[in-house]
Amino acid sequence: MAERILCFGELLIRLAAPGRERLLQSPRLEVCIGGAEANVAVSLAGFGHEAAMLSVVADNALGHAAIGELRRHGVDTRLVDVAPGRMGLYFLETGAVQRPSSVLYDRADSAFARAGADRYDWSKALAGASWLHLSGVTPALGVAGAQAALAAATAARASGVRVCFDGNFRAKLWQQWGGDPGSILRELMAQTDLIFADHRDIAVALGGEIFAEPFHASLSQAATRAFDAFPHLQRLVCTQREQRDVDHHVLSAWSFHRDGTRGHAAPRELAGIVDRIGAGDAFAAGFLHGLCSGMDDARSLDFALAAACLKHSIPGDFNPVSVEEVEALLGGGGFHVRR
Repeated sequence: MAERILCFGELLIRLAAPGRERLLQSPRLEVCIGGAEANVAVSLAGFGHEAAMLSVVADNALGHAAIGELRRHGVDTRLVDVAPGRMGLYFLETGAVQRPSSVLYDRADSAFARAGADRYDWSKALAGASWLHLSGVTPALGVAGAQAALAAATAARASGVRVCFDGNFRAKLWQQWGGDPGSILRELMAQTDLIFADHRDIAVALGGEIFAEPFHASLSQAATRAFDAFPHLQRLVCTQREQRDVDHHVLSAWSFHRDGTRGHAAPRELAGIVDRIGAGDAFAAGFLHGLCSGMDDARSLDFALAAACLKHSIPGDFNPVSVEEVEALLGGGGFHVRR
């Protein structure tokens, strides 16, 4: 069953060095639109849901192009406002062999980062929505972003709209303004029904030691702590990534429910990765799709992992794949050319 999901966050312009070049090794950059919450909206629209974006973009050619790109993918952009200012940017350098990929942010004082909580009509934005999707990127942008994210979650909770939160911890962004991620993320997580986070994200919010091994034991402890701390929380879900090298990863997934049940989606080998940016957002959208479509948690987790795996094959931030393509991967349909 298709549902309306509201995604609140910043639309970004991604500027990437071509191929495996260093930034400005040659005087070229490849451009695409992205942003964590926008990536989720695009995926959900592709899965047949009524995905809406709530945001503010610069009132210039770049901002209007970003709106147009979302609209092209079927996202409802009527709640995307324009304002004087600049677009947030990020620069991507894709790694190779033993050199990791790197991201350089240029988002300070963007039109979205300057927009405070009082700019948005929360009741209008949330009308008809079954879910609100947020991420930890928005509060990491500064005081205005943190206040707006908390206002969104609080309004959704008061309106009976379920809240989905993706940890997406971005240390570089928090450091730029000296914010206190622990206290802010703790407030946000207290409003959520579903969190995409691992033990490291929970440690940021709740403090305590991070146990690196074994992963599932650390995650189980973190889930228990999260359920104890956040009374509305029903599910904690995350991926587990093992990296052989830049182009060869192994991805699996875990889910924990307040009732004590847990799920594990078996590892999938990802060799020859094209682009991993946005894979976590593809995973979140896949799990949300499962819940909105009446799948149980185990099936939702399998679907989410398959969607995330497909994202690794697609350049850009978005994951423009259909339900049928994800189901085909789950069904082991092989890699023959479809004619």
